[in-house]
Amino acid sequence: MTQNCDLTHRKCKPCEGGVPPLTAEVAAELLQQLAGWQLADQKISKIFSFKNYYQTMAFVNAVAWISHREDHHPDMTVGYNQCQVEYMTHAVNGLSENDFICAAKVDMLFKI
Repeated sequence: MTQNCDLTHRKCKPCEGGVPPLTAEVAAELLQQLAGWQLADQKISKIFSFKNYYQTMAFVNAVAWISHREDHHPDMTVGYNQCQVEYMTHAVNGLSENDFICAAKVDMLFKI
């Protein structure tokens, strides 16, 4: 998945209202560059599983760091040994390229 590496080397751009969300076709094309992410209701999401709560929380904090660096923040649902990460761009009320850039970076983080 060399294209996925391309997403991980990109930076998020500031989001402003009045810009249309990605079309379904473009979103589906970008989704093919991500492993295990699901597209539904103008959002992409993935569940990450861990051995214990400590690993889950370490992952959550690392995702928070990526979010801070990119200034693009996911919704996360955290349990004992799993975390669901969900991206959507609220400013455009749908998906933007930023969502896919961050998802690719979270995937890279999970592989560490």
